[in-house]
Amino acid sequence: MNQSISDSAAWRALEAAGQRLRPQHLTDLFAADATRFQRFSRQLGDLLFDFSKQRIDAAALGALLDLAKARNVGDGIAQLAGGEMLNFTEGRAAQHMALRATTPVFVAGADVLPEVLGTRARMREIATALRNGELRGARGKVIRHVVNIGIGGSDLGPRVAARALSAVEPGATRVSFVANIDPFELDVVLATASADETLFIVASKTFTTQETLTNAQAARAWLQSQLGAATDLAPHFVAVSNNIEAARAFGIPAERCIALPEWVGGRYSMWSAIGLSVACAIGWEGFEQLLGGAREADNHLTSAPLENNLPVLMALLGIWNTNFLGCGSHAVLSYSQRLADLPSYLQQLEMESNGKRVDRDGNPLTCATSPILWGGAGTVGQHAYHQLLYQGTLTVPIDFIVPVGNDAPAQRMLIENALAQSAALMQGRNEAQARAQLAASGKPESEIARLTPHLLSPGNQPSSTLLFPRLTPHALGRLIALYEHKTFVQGWIWGINSFDQYGVELGKLMARALGGGSDSAPPDGSTAGLLAAIRTMRG
Repeated sequence: MNQSISDSAAWRALEAAGQRLRPQHLTDLFAADATRFQRFSRQLGDLLFDFSKQRIDAAALGALLDLAKARNVGDGIAQLAGGEMLNFTEGRAAQHMALRATTPVFVAGADVLPEVLGTRARMREIATALRNGELRGARGKVIRHVVNIGIGGSDLGPRVAARALSAVEPGATRVSFVANIDPFELDVVLATASADETLFIVASKTFTTQETLTNAQAARAWLQSQLGAATDLAPHFVAVSNNIEAARAFGIPAERCIALPEWVGGRYSMWSAIGLSVACAIGWEGFEQLLGGAREADNHLTSAPLENNLPVLMALLGIWNTNFLGCGSHAVLSYSQRLADLPSYLQQLEMESNGKRVDRDGNPLTCATSPILWGGAGTVGQHAYHQLLYQGTLTVPIDFIVPVGNDAPAQRMLIENALAQSAALMQGRNEAQARAQLAASGKPESEIARLTPHLLSPGNQPSSTLLFPRLTPHALGRLIALYEHKTFVQGWIWGINSFDQYGVELGKLMARALGGGSDSAPPDGSTAGLLAAIRTMRG
C-alpha cells in the first residue's frame, strides 16, 4: 500500500461516482428501480441489513468493492484472523476474535485457546458463585451488588452489554459502573450500596490508569469506613489486569486477580475478563451466548465474499459517505432504550481506532478518516436533534438499530416510529405536500404562502437499518462484533493502524504535568490564567 489511496484508479472512479450521485435524490433512485430493496439488503442469520436508503447505485457499489479489492481487504481479514502483528506501532497482535473462539487460535505462532479457556473458567466460577449466593463478603454476608470500576474499554463495552441484557425484576443481580474521576458517579452508586454485600471489580489493563485507581482507592476507603480499618477487604475486590503485581500492591491477592492478554486492546476487550461484570449481570449462559453471537460475525467476516460481507459493506458505505459525499458525522439511533449507551461505546470503538492522520508508513493521509459518531435512543431523539436531520444544512448518514420485539402496542409504536423516521428522512416534504398539509388544517391562502417555506424538508438523508427479532445476548454479541469488524476494515482501507491510540496519551501526560506541583510551568498563557482563576475560586 505504498501508493497514496487518493491517487489510485479505484479512488478516482469513486470520486466520479460521487459527483454523479450527489445531485440525485433517493426517491428518484427508488422510483427507477422497483427491486432496490432486494438488491441493496443482506442477511446474516436473523439479522437484516438494509442499505437501500444509502445514496448509491449498482455502479457505485461495484466501485466500492473494487476499492476493497485494490486495498487487499481479503489479506487484511486473513491477517486479523491469523493473529499477525497488526498493531505494529506497539508490537502486538489484535486478536480479539480469539477471545470468543472454541477452536485453536494462534498468535505469534502460539495457540492461545488454553489461555482463553482458562480465563473463561475463572470468570464462570466467580459469576456463578455470585449468582448462586455463594460469594460472601468479609463479615459473611452474601454479595448482591457488583461495581465495575474502569474507564474507556474497561467500562463502555461491559456497560452497554450489562445494561442492555440485565433482568429488571426484583431480586436480580445488581451491577453498577463507575468510570468518571468526578466523585459524583461513585457517590451515587455508594449511596444505595451496602458495604457487606458489595464487590468491586477493578478493571484496568495496566493498573496505572489514574481515573480507575482514584475511584478504586475511594471505594477501598469507603469499605474501611463501613467495615472497620482492620477488616480484610480482599473478599470485596477482584482485579482484571495485565499488571498483577500492581494489583497485589493495591491489596488484591493474586488468587483474586484475572489476567488480560497482551494481544487485545481495551476497546476490543469486552469478551475477555473485562466482561466479568457482564457475566455477573446476565449469568454465564448468557455470556456464552454473547460470545456465540460475536463468533457468528467472526465466521461471517472470514468466509463471506466481499459483496455479501456485512462488516465490509458497512465499512465501504462509511467510506463512501465520508470521503465521496463529504459527510463529517455519522449517527447511530437505537430504537431500544436498553441500547441507549450503544453510541457511547461506538464512539470509542470507531473514533479512537480510526481517528488518525498518518498511514502505516507515517506519511500524512490525503483523505478524511473517522467521522464524528453520535446518537441516542429513539424515540427520544425525535423530540431533540431530529429537527436538524430534517431541516438542517448537514447531510448525516444514520444507522437505525431496530430490535423488533413483541407485538405489544407500545413496542409496535416504537418500531413504527423507527421505520417512519428512516422513510421521512429519505423522502422529505416538498412544496406541494407542505401546501396541502396547511390547506387541510384550514389555513387561508395568505398563511399557506407565508408558512410553506418553513415546512419544507429536503429529505435525501442516507440511512441503513439493522433489523433483528429480539435483543438477546447472541444478537448483541453479533451486532457489536459487526461494528468491530467494520472499524477494522475501514482502517485497513484508509491505510492506518486501528489498534493504537497515542493521541489519548498526550492528554494524560499533560494532566500529570499540571498535577506535578507548583513548580510545573503551565503550557500556555490560557492554562496559566485558568489555574490562577481556579486558585482564586478555591479561596
